[in-house]
Amino acid sequence: MSERIKTYSEFYQFYLTEHSKTGTRIFHFLGTLLVFAVIAYVINSGKERFLWYIPIFGYGFAWFSHAVIERNKPATFKYPLWSLISDFRLFFELLIGKQKFTGNKISNPNS
Repeated sequence: MSERIKTYSEFYQFYLTEHSKTGTRIFHFLGTLLVFAVIAYVINSGKERFLWYIPIFGYGFAWFSHAVIERNKPATFKYPLWSLISDFRLFFELLIGKQKFTGNKISNPNS
C-alpha cells in the first residue's frame, strides 16, 4: 500500500483483503458487537463511566487479530475514518450474510 487510496470504494476492497482470515473476521465482529453492548448498557443504565470500554473492545479485539491472526498493520493508522466506517460495514454485512466469516473468499461489496 505505497500510494494513497483516493476513494472509499477502493479502500473497502483493500480493507476486505486485510480482513480475509476467519479469525480476524470473528474478532472484529465480536469487538463491534461488544461496542454495541456497551452502548446499550450505558443507555439503559445511565452509567456513562462504562463508555471507556468502547475503544478497548473496538480496537483491542481488532488490533489483536491483525497482530496475531492476519499478521498485518491495521489500516486504522493510515485511514482512521474509513477504517471505522468499514468495521461497522463489515459487521453488518457479516450479520446479514453478505460477507462470510469462513474462508479467504471475499464477497464483492458492490453486488
